Parts: sequence; structure tokens; C-alpha cells
Amino acid sequence: MFIPTILKEIDTVLRQVEENQLQDIALQMQKANRIFVIGEGRSGLMAKSFAMRLMHLGATVYVVGETITPSIASGDLLVAISGSGTTKNVVWTAEKSRSLGCSVIAMTTNPESALAGVSTEILHVPAATKYRRENELKTIQPLGSLFDQCAHIIFDALCLHFSALNEVDHTAVFGRHSNLE
Repeated sequence: MFIPTILKEIDTVLRQVEENQLQDIALQMQKANRIFVIGEGRSGLMAKSFAMRLMHLGATVYVVGETITPSIASGDLLVAISGSGTTKNVVWTAEKSRSLGCSVIAMTTNPESALAGVSTEILHVPAATKYRRENELKTIQPLGSLFDQCAHIIFDALCLHFSALNEVDHTAVFGRHSNLE
């Protein structure tokens, strides 16, 4: 009985996301020297999932905070995810990235947040967060589950756009999949 409600909530949010904006962001990703992603908690897990799939698609991509992540530089792109847009480490990383000449795409529910304010583009995901602000969509789910679910699907849609731009087929993607399992 919960699954239909969860699916309806996800559908309500995703119908408000502009597919044209996703195409534009995929083009920005294609043009970037390298792609960096950051998020904390479950949003961080969505960011890592996104980075993994981008690697499968042939992108040069790094997760901020991992031991093998190099320094970010002008011409790179940071994708920063925070439901509230106030996660301190994510906001600080976006500020630092901008100061170094990088583009920053913020995925957040709050287009008025600190993260949105320092970003070059805002990918607004109108879902509920753990804070349950007055203007947020109502949800039966705990904390930021609805935001995280929608973020995962949006990231997969971005990957499809990126894949189409780069003409990457399943065989190439599978060839980059881990073979140490």
C-alpha cells in the first residue's frame, strides 16, 4: 500500500523538472574538463552513484573527499547536491570551486539557499526535505527520502542525456564496468 503513494510522490516532483534543463546540464558536463560531485549523507550516496555511472559512460569524474580526488581547477564542473542547500561542507566546496573558476550546478529543493546563491546553475527539485519547510511537498516518507529518490532518477536521466551526446552504447559502458566482482 505504500509503493503506489511513493511512486505518486516521485511522479509529482519529477513532472516539475524541466527536461530541457537536463539536456543543457549534460552539455555542460560534456564540455567540462572534469566533473566533481559532492553531497553528504544519503545525498552523498546519490552523488557517488551518479559519479559511478558517469565513469561507466567515459567521463573523467571524481567524488570530493575520496583519497584519489585531485585538486579542482578552472574549466572543471562541480555538481553539488544538498536537499536543504545549507549543508556546510557542500556550500563551502561550492564557494571554493567558484573562487577557482569552476562552474557549479546545485541540486537542491531550495532555490533561495546558500548553495543556490553560489552556484552557476540551480537544478531545483521540489521535493520534501528533513526540515519540512512550509512550501515543501507533503510526503509520507521520513526525512529526505523523497528528495534522494528523485535525485537518483534525475541523475540517471542526466546520464542518458550525457550518453546520447557522446554516442556511448551499452557495449562501451559494460566494458568500463568493474570486473573485480
